[in-house]
Amino acid sequence: MEPPLPLTGLNILVVDDDDDSRFYVTTVLETDGANVVAVASAAAALETLINLQPEVLVCDIAMPEEDGYTLIRKVRSLKPDQGGRTPAIALTAYGDNEDRVRALEAGFQTHVAKPVDPNELVEIVANSVANSKNYSREQRTG
Repeated sequence: MEPPLPLTGLNILVVDDDDDSRFYVTTVLETDGANVVAVASAAAALETLINLQPEVLVCDIAMPEEDGYTLIRKVRSLKPDQGGRTPAIALTAYGDNEDRVRALEAGFQTHVAKPVDPNELVEIVANSVANSKNYSREQRTG
């Protein structure tokens, strides 16, 4: 019997204005069992996040009109039941330490430089969900 895929049953929201990047990330995550909704803008992402309530948000930083930093600040201003505590991964071409710090300060839990290895991406997403569940459990019992 095959073990379950690492992302089986997870709802993931992917935000990237680049068609190829969005397709790549979606394909990688779906191959490992995730249900992915992919959008091309921060505005679409915010609306989708509130309705979908995904377990993870994977977001590009450099997007026209509204960047990923602006989006994550808006997400973090939402109430928890609207998705305000959704674990978020910044997936970006901006890979230096200053960019990592800026992403974490803005509200992302993880910063990943593009291009990302498919196995690494799956592991990062799975770890984000696990860490979020552990945090939620600690909040309820602590």
